[in-house]
Amino acid sequence: MNAQESLFGSAAPAGAAAAVVPLAERLRPHSLDEVIGQQHLLGPGKPLRRAFETGRLHSMILWGPPGVGKTTLARLMAQAFDAEFIVISAVLGGVKEIREAVERARAAQANARAAVVFVDEVHRFNKAQQDAFLPHVESGLFTFIGATTENPSFEVNAALLSRATVHVLKALGDEDMGQLIQRALVALQAPPMSEAAQARLIGYADGDARRLLNALENLVALAGDTAELDEPLLERTLGEQLRRYDKGGDQFYDSISALHKSVRGSDPDATLYWLARMLDGGADPRYVARRIIRMAAEDIGLADPRALRLALDAAETYERLGSPEGELALAEAAVYLAVAPKSNAVYKAWGAVRAFVKRDGTRPVPLHLRNAPTALMKQLDHGRDYRYAHDEEGGFAAGERYLPDGVQERFYEPAPRGLEIKIGDKLAELRRLDAAAREDGDR
Repeated sequence: MNAQESLFGSAAPAGAAAAVVPLAERLRPHSLDEVIGQQHLLGPGKPLRRAFETGRLHSMILWGPPGVGKTTLARLMAQAFDAEFIVISAVLGGVKEIREAVERARAAQANARAAVVFVDEVHRFNKAQQDAFLPHVESGLFTFIGATTENPSFEVNAALLSRATVHVLKALGDEDMGQLIQRALVALQAPPMSEAAQARLIGYADGDARRLLNALENLVALAGDTAELDEPLLERTLGEQLRRYDKGGDQFYDSISALHKSVRGSDPDATLYWLARMLDGGADPRYVARRIIRMAAEDIGLADPRALRLALDAAETYERLGSPEGELALAEAAVYLAVAPKSNAVYKAWGAVRAFVKRDGTRPVPLHLRNAPTALMKQLDHGRDYRYAHDEEGGFAAGERYLPDGVQERFYEPAPRGLEIKIGDKLAELRRLDAAAREDGDR
């Protein structure tokens, strides 16, 4: 097949066969230019684009959420290099399938053809199964491409990871999903879709192209002779899930706002209620985990630094366990945040300093703070008179200045709660020592 063939040309099966081939499969791109999204990897000069253009195929791990094009990219690579494309599903496969893939790769090699072994959900293979690929990757028998929705740092063996480049794929953005909808409507010869319905469908899909296309295919199948695909029709098609939990609308943002404010308000019962409401309504637990991490940084802060670590651990636990088991870790983190002491001091300080830097000029770094790795820089007084704090009494160079000349603002003021009580006392003492040292200097 020519790489420049139209997406809706010979790619779509003819006759009755077209009706049984899922829309997502019919719309699978046949060239890089047809791929929607992932421009950080496929744009001009970007890593995967360069691999295609230079003819240098390399082993890799494609890491990203569902429905973002991992399998499509692997197929395109095999096609571009006229390589035998060997697919293994780690969900269904095992040692037998790995051996069969090796034999197919050897047969391709005997016919002077390259081979690409694509392992879907590679994180589901155990260590021994992953190790089985190593000698063949090293010998060049085949190029290994693994696809995973999980963090490869935790789920892929270090030995295999060291022989593969990790490329991170992103969930498709709203604009990307809009383009996909238009392609699908053309392919299905469907009536136009209202903007409101598109927004709801994009919110429902949550960056997953396959989910969007499956829902749209069902919608068109049930539309009949309607002149427009509108919101009411979309709701009837997607049913209770879309009605109960509208990711693109007010209910979504109201629910996450209620969860965040319940944590901030130190109410563990309300926190659990809104967390359960969101998960029961279809919220992506990974999104909820990200919001919990944000709450730990914004509302607990240094009043209890353990909160951020616990939130991160909960997110990692969910990645390992999935639903429903991993949801308990999210609940544990959310309750901890609710009962923890609260401080937004760092949050406020960060906002204040960003605003200050934005409106202020670019002040020069004071000479005594500048780096001086060369003799010339030292001759220009870079680093001169800098006081090394570890050599000072108490490990503190009292009276030393670290802000640019003329900047007197204080951005961080600890809250009188939790650990920040001690931080505040420490800062007060350091500021007292600074003031005393500068007063002595002025004399």
